[in-house]
Amino acid sequence: MAKKLDIEKIKKIHFIGIGGIGMSALARHFLSEKKQVSGSDRTLTPITKVLASEGVQIFAEQTEENISTDIELVVYTEAMTQDHPEMKAARAAKIPMINLFEADGLAFNPYFLIAVAGTHGKTTTAAMLTDIFESVDKDPTAIIGSLRAKTKSNYRAGKSKYAIVEACEYKRDFLHLKPDILIVTNLEHEHVDYYKSLEDVQDAFKTLVSQINEGGVVITDTANINIMPVLEGATAKVVNYHDFLELDLPLKQPGMHNRLNAAAAMAAAAQEKISVTDAKQALSSFTGTWRRFEHKGEVNGAPVYDDYAHHPTEIRAAIDGVKELYPTKRIILAFQPHTFSRTAAMFGEFAKAVGQAHEILILPVYAAREENQTGVSSRELAVKTLETNTNARYVDSLESAEAAIRQSADSESVVMVVGAGTITHLAESLTK
Repeated sequence: MAKKLDIEKIKKIHFIGIGGIGMSALARHFLSEKKQVSGSDRTLTPITKVLASEGVQIFAEQTEENISTDIELVVYTEAMTQDHPEMKAARAAKIPMINLFEADGLAFNPYFLIAVAGTHGKTTTAAMLTDIFESVDKDPTAIIGSLRAKTKSNYRAGKSKYAIVEACEYKRDFLHLKPDILIVTNLEHEHVDYYKSLEDVQDAFKTLVSQINEGGVVITDTANINIMPVLEGATAKVVNYHDFLELDLPLKQPGMHNRLNAAAAMAAAAQEKISVTDAKQALSSFTGTWRRFEHKGEVNGAPVYDDYAHHPTEIRAAIDGVKELYPTKRIILAFQPHTFSRTAAMFGEFAKAVGQAHEILILPVYAAREENQTGVSSRELAVKTLETNTNARYVDSLESAEAAIRQSADSESVVMVVGAGTITHLAESLTK
C-alpha cells in the first residue's frame, strides 16, 4: 500500500499507539511537515503529554469514534490486532492503513538516508551520528530510538537532504528502507520469537544490504564472523569501522561498546566529508540517551544507572562499562528479563552475564507481547545464576527489589537497573 501513497498530498494522519518511541518520533516528523496529526494510546505518558503540547490531538481511549472521515492515512504499531476498534473503523471507512515501518520508508526513503542497523548499539550510534552532523551544520532530520539527553526528544527536524534513522530488524521491518549509507553495528541471533536461527537473521540483513542505493556504502565490522555472510555479493562499497576506532577517545559513556559505536558514527560521517577532528569534538560532548547507561541519581550514596540492556551481550557490556568507571565499587544489579522466548532461548547466557555483578536481583519476566509457552521463570534463572555467583536471588516485585537495594546499597557500591520493561520505574523510585 505504501508504494501507492503520495505522502506529499496527505494532510491528516492518525497514529494508533502513538505513545511508543518510534510512533511518537514519526508523528513529530509529520507534524514538522505541517500535517495535521492525531493519535491514541491506552495510557497517557510523559511522551503523549509532550505531543499534545506540540499540537498533536491525543485520545486517551482507543475507540472507533477516534477515526473521523477526513483522516487520509492511519499508521499503526504491529502490536495492534486486526479487530482493534480503530483498525476496524479505518477499514470500514476505506482509509489507507500502514504499519510504522512502512510509514518510515514512505517518509525517509526520499532523503539521503543513513540507516543504523545491528543487534546492539543502534540508538547510541544514531544519536552520536546526529550530534556529529548537527555540530557541522549538516542539519539532519533524525529518528532516535530513545530520548536524546541534550534535547529530551526522539526526533530532530532538519532542513537538509540528510535523514538518520534506526533500522529495526524485527520481522524484517527494516526492509522498508532503502539507505544510501547503512551502518551494521554487529549481528547476533535476537528476536527469537520471530527469527529461528542466526542464519535467518543474516538473511534479513543480507537483503537489506542488497537494497542500498547505487553508489551507497555499508559500514560494519568486516572481521565479525556473523557479518561476513551478510556482505557476500554486496555491490555497495564496504567500510570497516574498526579503522576509525580510537581507544583513548574521551567519551562520557564508558565501555568498549561505546567506543565501537563512536567508530561507526565517525566512519559514516567521513563518507560525507566530515573530518575526524570535527567528529571527535562532537563525540567528546555527547551526553547519551534515555535508558542507555543513564545516571538517575543516588541511593544511600550509591550512584544509580538505568539501562535498557535486554540481551546477554548488552548486559555484559553494561557491566564492563560500570567496572571501567567504578573499578573498586561493588555492583548491585537488578534485572528484569524481557519476553519469555528470549529468556528461554538465552537462559544460560543470561545467567552468566548477570553473574558478572557482585549482587544480583532477578525480577519476574516482563512478558511484553507474549504468553509463557516455554515454562521458563525468573526463579529458575536465579537458581541458574547461582552456578556463576552465589549472591543471586529472585525477588517477586519492583517493591521487593527496591527494599533489598535500599538495605544493601552504600557509598562503596553502584546500582544497575537493567531491562527493557517496567524496571525503569525502579530506578526512578530509588532516586526520588
